[in-house]
Amino acid sequence: MATNIGMMDSAYFVGRSEILAWINSTLHLSLSKVEEACSGAVQCQLMDVVHQGMVPMHKVNFDAKSEYEMIQNYKVLQDVFNKLKITKNIEVNKLVKGRPLDNLEFLQWMKRYCDSINHGIVQNYNPLERREACKGAKEAGKKATMPSKGHSSQNSRKNDVTSGHTTNQVPKAARTVSSGGAAYDEQITELKLSVDSLEKERDFYFAKLRDIEILCQSPEIEQFPVVEAIRRVLYATDSDASVLDAALQLVSQHHKQLEPLDPISEEFEESLQPENHKRKTINNLDVDVAASITLSPRQRLSDASDVHCSGSPLTTY
Repeated sequence: MATNIGMMDSAYFVGRSEILAWINSTLHLSLSKVEEACSGAVQCQLMDVVHQGMVPMHKVNFDAKSEYEMIQNYKVLQDVFNKLKITKNIEVNKLVKGRPLDNLEFLQWMKRYCDSINHGIVQNYNPLERREACKGAKEAGKKATMPSKGHSSQNSRKNDVTSGHTTNQVPKAARTVSSGGAAYDEQITELKLSVDSLEKERDFYFAKLRDIEILCQSPEIEQFPVVEAIRRVLYATDSDASVLDAALQLVSQHHKQLEPLDPISEEFEESLQPENHKRKTINNLDVDVAASITLSPRQRLSDASDVHCSGSPLTTY
């Protein structure tokens, strides 16, 4: 279940057009911009689609205009999240502002969550009937029927133009300009979304680099050659490949300096040999003492006479 997904997940690469087509087909709406879902009512009904009966639709306001009314919708959504133990954080303060990128990301998450529950298949759900208990349901229904009416009116106007005389060329030109303006508006929206996405990605990677810089400044590790190599790459003022080569060379030099440590271990082993010899001597003395205790007095006297005959200084025995 996609309650928490990373920013680099494929869910956040779903386009605006696909999100709008999914919402309109699922809820029988006619949204043209993602920011039109900033009131939170769409998200509430999307949760009602995958968890039927869980959302109190009579508390949802599809006609919410002010931030206060929008927040009430998000409170309903948050209550549903709490009941389902969904840990997704709803950034209400950003969503109610109507910024395209913030609303697009939240709708992308909603699509990923809904697909994980019903696998993109909606069964036995009538969105129009469920919206009847909502405030502003009639307005939402009118918006859903507007495209078909507009399409039929456009056809009738085209017929009038083709059957009329040349004086109707001016309205035709006006309609061309208006359609061009709508296309420009769509391009501007796409560019704004692209800029917002790039800025967010820039801030994300900048924060990562800042964390690495703070880590490299820690007194416990700042003297390590690897950390010095990372700092050289971070503080490089150009994109020259020689900076990376110099950092790699620094690490390799440190690795080579660590290799001639084997003679030290040999000297350490040699220093231990006299100590082992002393231990062997002490062990031999202990064996001699034990042997002398077990000898009889006659054997001791015989050994002493042998020592005396051999010229040993032990003549006082």
